[in-house]
Amino acid sequence: MNLRRVVVTGIGALTPIGNNSDDFRKALATGVSGAAPITHFDASLFKTQFACEVKNFDVQDYIDRKEARKMDPFTQYAMVTVEEAMNDSGLDLDKINLARAGVIWGSGIGGLKTFQDEVTGFATGNGEPRFNPFFIPKMIADISAGFISIKYGFRGPNFVTVSACASATNALIDAFNYIRLGKADIFISGGSEAAVTEAGIGGFNAMKALSQRNDSPETASRPFDKDRDGFVLGEGAGALILEEYEHAVARGAKIYAEIVGGGMSADAYHMTAPHPEGLGASSVMTLALEDAGLDPEAIDYINVHGTSTPLGDVSETKAIQKVFGAHAYKLNISSTKSMTGHLLGAAGAIEALACIFALQDGIVPPTINHFTDDENLDPDLNLTFNKAQQRDLNYALSNTFGFGGHNCSVIFKKHI
Repeated sequence: MNLRRVVVTGIGALTPIGNNSDDFRKALATGVSGAAPITHFDASLFKTQFACEVKNFDVQDYIDRKEARKMDPFTQYAMVTVEEAMNDSGLDLDKINLARAGVIWGSGIGGLKTFQDEVTGFATGNGEPRFNPFFIPKMIADISAGFISIKYGFRGPNFVTVSACASATNALIDAFNYIRLGKADIFISGGSEAAVTEAGIGGFNAMKALSQRNDSPETASRPFDKDRDGFVLGEGAGALILEEYEHAVARGAKIYAEIVGGGMSADAYHMTAPHPEGLGASSVMTLALEDAGLDPEAIDYINVHGTSTPLGDVSETKAIQKVFGAHAYKLNISSTKSMTGHLLGAAGAIEALACIFALQDGIVPPTINHFTDDENLDPDLNLTFNKAQQRDLNYALSNTFGFGGHNCSVIFKKHI
């Protein structure tokens, strides 16, 4: 069977270090930290009092107030980034077959703020079961894809992937497969998350998953550093327009990059901890390479999952060394979560954009906040510490791994 080619023809971003794709792109290259004290609520009683929030964002600048009230913030973030991506793509909705255009979105948690507010409101009330009629539709994760398809009239496949922190990459791979198998021509894909809430911070604190470096939040996300003490929670969204190559060429679309392969695997090991030897991680990278028909030596850059947790960072580097062998030492490797924090189910979307920018600009974004080498990590790996590096890149691989042992890897090719 001849598989069709799939390219990226539009992008959008709303992140802790940039409220659009251009600002996000510039911030990545300059090593900006998005971590700061929490402003969404009073965090003074929490063990962690900082996060990577979206800044200077007023939803009414983008969405009518009445319409926005029907949406949890995670859906608002989705709508804003998709609008940027659609405008960027130049798609004319009157000239495409809307029945062959779909939406596959990703979110690990969905409407957490809505759920929190409604349940606490009931718990602190007089016991009467009074809930907002929008409670359930605002909360469910799939409503983001629903709102997107309603706005643009896309009548093709429409759903949301939920695989914890792998959700957005899962969505991209699913959309990629639908297009190359001939089941659709265009997809809006990506992911969004808005978990910087009392429940989000409190829940992750209870797991001992978050950094508690309250005295220096801007340096708290420090993947691969010896003194890393957990991840920094982030929020936002990333959107990509995926399109069949010939369809894109026929309408004269600009092409950012090509998606050439994707892999999915499971650790089948633990509820939250990664496999200590990176078994699932090595498997998923191998599957992505096989899917793309590439030798490991073809990859130039890996945007790692790299959350800044003691176990995760070590197991991922072990997996890279297992898959790439001697070539592992010729790779550039970096974790952009050092800048953005961890956007959970949206992480894969903004990290896909980071890979695309690296391919286009020849600039590998850095892993910032590195102060002390970890003796458990191979010092000869190029983890791109603290400063961006210039390099001609042809292929970039992005890893995202989620609680439950969900693993996804996707490979992008530079478009010439």
